[in-house]
Amino acid sequence: MRHSRLNAYHIMWLFVFFDLPTNTKTERKNASGFRKKLMADGFTMMQYSVYSRHCASRESSAVHIKRVKSFVPSKGQVSIMEITDKQYGTIMNFWGKKTDPLPEGPKQLELF
Repeated sequence: MRHSRLNAYHIMWLFVFFDLPTNTKTERKNASGFRKKLMADGFTMMQYSVYSRHCASRESSAVHIKRVKSFVPSKGQVSIMEITDKQYGTIMNFWGKKTDPLPEGPKQLELF
């Protein structure tokens, strides 16, 4: 039972895509605060406005989705995508014409 719980279909990855306005000082502050809160919640930057996070389970993923929803700025567009570890394994990353392998996922299991 425990073995099946840790398979690639229960381990999740979250992606947050956002396009936030930065025309005024307040909007820039809100956008910067949003990025800082994402990083404080364990997200890492894939691209300038694309952040990803590994979640050990669907329950953990739901907690982080709820947390991101709580600090979404009042203006701008924010999208959250949840995929399984199996789907994440099919991502192709290109830096120019060269293809690099995916970085290894976290080795340590999260308990909470």
